[in-house]
Amino acid sequence: MAESTRNAAMKRAAFVYSEGQLDYKFSETHPFNQKRLVLTANLLRSIDALPDSAIVEPRVATDEELALIHDERYIEIVKKAGNGEVDQIVAENYGIGTEDTPIFPHMHEASAQLVGGTLTAVDEVMEGRARRAVNLGGGLHHGFRGKASGFCVYNDSSVAIRYMQEKYGARVLYIDTDAHHGDGVQWSFYDDPDVCTVSIHETGRYLFPGTGSITERGSGQGYGTSFNFPVDAFTEDDSFLEVYRTSVREIAEFFKPDVILTQNGADAHYFDPLTHLHSTMRTYREIPKVAMELAEQYCGGRWIAVGGGGYDIWRVVPRAWSLIWLTMNEAEIPEGPLPEKWLARYGPESPVPLMPHWEDPDPLYKPIPRKPEIEEKNRLMMEKALHIIRSEKKE
Repeated sequence: MAESTRNAAMKRAAFVYSEGQLDYKFSETHPFNQKRLVLTANLLRSIDALPDSAIVEPRVATDEELALIHDERYIEIVKKAGNGEVDQIVAENYGIGTEDTPIFPHMHEASAQLVGGTLTAVDEVMEGRARRAVNLGGGLHHGFRGKASGFCVYNDSSVAIRYMQEKYGARVLYIDTDAHHGDGVQWSFYDDPDVCTVSIHETGRYLFPGTGSITERGSGQGYGTSFNFPVDAFTEDDSFLEVYRTSVREIAEFFKPDVILTQNGADAHYFDPLTHLHSTMRTYREIPKVAMELAEQYCGGRWIAVGGGGYDIWRVVPRAWSLIWLTMNEAEIPEGPLPEKWLARYGPESPVPLMPHWEDPDPLYKPIPRKPEIEEKNRLMMEKALHIIRSEKKE
């Protein structure tokens, strides 16, 4: 099939989703709450932006697929824990049964479905059924080979990257804009020259997981393909976006990927209860726009997006994640009031007053006294982090 005919025949984007993804649930009070998936999907439906024809059911990842990254012993422990068959001390050795990542019934099955959702998104794009795809149920970037961490049991992004390498021979650029460092993905590919990981996050000085220094650059053959941009606490839109736009464009030009996978945690927003950054919806309008531009320029449009953090599930996540889908579909980005029917449906349920508009109020917060100092500090950090590729260009 000719390229132009193939592009015309494929869907513009695929939205991988089912309410079964809500089974990944630690407790009623845990900050990781997949209700945000329903809120986002219904916000998109309320503006007629999510037809049933765009939705693709996620499959469940097989044990063999999980073992592309995770130890088989760890997978067995997760299965037993979800069935109530593991001692607490043993479980904690594997990072489960902790305050951050408690055990819940059928933990393995729910976690494998989130991984399978990201693999479904990968296949939609890499097999040409869609130009772009999103699995907002994914983005669990703290999972390690043999240990759960930071609300993440299995690491869907790491599994998906290895899957793309083995099934499609792809060179993958992973871009993570969650406020927390994308540690699990970085360490999975730290010595791999065919995977480039980029994480823009709040400095680990005061925030979990405490890693993500600019000196973490990769090892062995993978040296120079790990990039970290730890921005200062209280960083605002202008500085965050300067770091983001500059870094990802230079890194994409340097690495020349076949496909881009973005992790879209929405916890850098001012309202987020777990972090200390001061982004607004301005940042979340720009992040997917730049990602799509890079995918078009370097990857023939191949872009897969996953979710991630985001703990103000009422005021922030539905608006931020809706913008990813709207951008993927080259739809007009809405301004002004949110749909009245969505506000009326969820306003009584929300513990905080919902934001009535797509944009945040201006100003959203009081001025930051250290703004010039923070911006300069972030700019110097970025220049140091990019020095390795900028020096190569001069040679």
